[in-house]
Amino acid sequence: MSKVSVLVVDDAPFIRDLVKKGLRSHFPGIRIEDAVNGRKAQQMLDRECFDLILCDWEMPEMSGLELLTWCRAHEKLKTTPFIMVTSRGDKENVVQAIQSGVSDFIGKPFSNEQLTTKVRKALGRAGKLDALAASAPARPTNTGMANDSLAALTGGKAEVIKPVSAASVSSAPAFAEPLIQPGAAKPTAASGGRGQGQLRLASGTLPCVIKALSLKEGLLVVKRSENLPQVLESAVLDLEQGEGGEVARLNGYLHAVAALEPKPDSEWLQLTFRFVDRDPQKLDYLSRLIARGTAQRHFVPGA
Repeated sequence: MSKVSVLVVDDAPFIRDLVKKGLRSHFPGIRIEDAVNGRKAQQMLDRECFDLILCDWEMPEMSGLELLTWCRAHEKLKTTPFIMVTSRGDKENVVQAIQSGVSDFIGKPFSNEQLTTKVRKALGRAGKLDALAASAPARPTNTGMANDSLAALTGGKAEVIKPVSAASVSSAPAFAEPLIQPGAAKPTAASGGRGQGQLRLASGTLPCVIKALSLKEGLLVVKRSENLPQVLESAVLDLEQGEGGEVARLNGYLHAVAALEPKPDSEWLQLTFRFVDRDPQKLDYLSRLIARGTAQRHFVPGA
């Protein structure tokens, strides 16, 4: 019996790897191929058949919505389950995708449990779960830590990041000029000025202060809460653009988590957030934000 096959479409290598490793840890008999954008996915779908398509919305060359519309216009792809993986949650976007024939949604950021639940549901509707179980090789059932994205990426070998002092922040490489400067006051994410945003994790949303920014990563300050962010956890950083209130959604993952202050009861955490988007519009927005960073020093970290 042939293996159940899934096509993963995303311009971010980190997200593609996260999805593939998460699925393989739960569905060992599955066959997974990937594509960097809708255009590449088109070429693959012309050559071979897939039982499920997991596709990002915002991608260069061809978006997920454009690929969905193209699929539904072709006879052999009209009924293929198509799950949109997206950081877009606006009502008009959801309606647009539903009208175009989407099967389901997975919101970024997502947990392994959310991902596998959606995939299991889609394959069940398509009558493919029996085939998936039949193609699975015999293997130990103890998966250890495979239920979270960190374990899925590291095989259960998590990197330990030691807290660093606030004084060591200035030595962080590859950052543009900080948007906030050292001083006596503590950071605040309550006001609505520039230099702050919302960090969306699978466990909830954290207001954050943008401390420094480059095209590759951002240095964020968040208030410590019960649910501590995890290294390698996928997330979405929402930044408001200009006076119109338009929001830029930047996909990425947490590369490092440390205490902002050199003490165990530090009220603030410093997060290194690595961007994974390759969308030219998002990179252009980041460039403009960095360029005007010196005019956006509204926040000051605690000492």
